[in-house]
Amino acid sequence: MLIIDSKDCENIDKALKKYKKKFEKSRTLNQLRERQSFTKPSVRRRKEILKAIYRDQMADGRLDK
Repeated sequence: MLIIDSKDCENIDKALKKYKKKFEKSRTLNQLRERQSFTKPSVRRRKEILKAIYRDQMADGRLDK
């Protein structure tokens, strides 16, 4: 559960903004999306390897966008 400390004179918009930032940092939404479907560990590992190869190619300049 996320708890936001707000002062009595604080605007509700500021409190809502703090809540949204805290919610994003907690990565709750990402965890929920991951749990919706099961991915095999081998598929997950392969996807990470392909991302790493892509990032490496972008850094070296071999892949132009």
